[in-house]
Amino acid sequence: MSDKGVDESKRATLRRFAALGTAGSIARFAGGAEATDGDSDARDAIVGYLEATPGAHFSKVRDDLQLGTGETQHHLRQLIDTGTVESHEDGEYRRFFPADRFGAFEKTALSYLRRETARGMLIALLENPDATGGDLAEAVGVSRPTISKRASELETVGLLDRMDGYRVVNPETVLLLLVRYADSFDADATAFARDAASVVSYDPQP
Repeated sequence: MSDKGVDESKRATLRRFAALGTAGSIARFAGGAEATDGDSDARDAIVGYLEATPGAHFSKVRDDLQLGTGETQHHLRQLIDTGTVESHEDGEYRRFFPADRFGAFEKTALSYLRRETARGMLIALLENPDATGGDLAEAVGVSRPTISKRASELETVGLLDRMDGYRVVNPETVLLLLVRYADSFDADATAFARDAASVVSYDPQP
């Protein structure tokens, strides 16, 4: 592909997400009066992307928006400094969210829903609250030791209770987040959301 083709692809990606970012005044503030058109497009795109994909980590933001590493660092720093975006550590990653949109539990839930094995376990338990470790291993397609390790992590961060089997903490909130952002996860989450969406809705407060 030519350099021109790469630039056009990047521009189309940025504009697609910038349309989400400019939907509210928060994104217009993020661009800033002194920002160049290119800076404004990139920052608005990041804001729009995080509206659709809250809890994305740095590499995912960079790669999905086709930005450079330094470019992504620069714009995220500016957005954090202006109070438009905030970050959250989940142990392995720094994840990014629209500012003042999610509580601590929601940020933690979204962070772990963005991990494939953890998400599969939570979906399996929402579908079958009586699932055993063996059931989870079969449903997710991993080993029992992996389930045990991930379950311990989920318990430590407050998403799972292992007092008597496995129980999702605040299952309604986890369910609502899965349904609201299903398209930003994977096909399994989307399939799960199709059945659950008819009985739930989610409207995060600004």
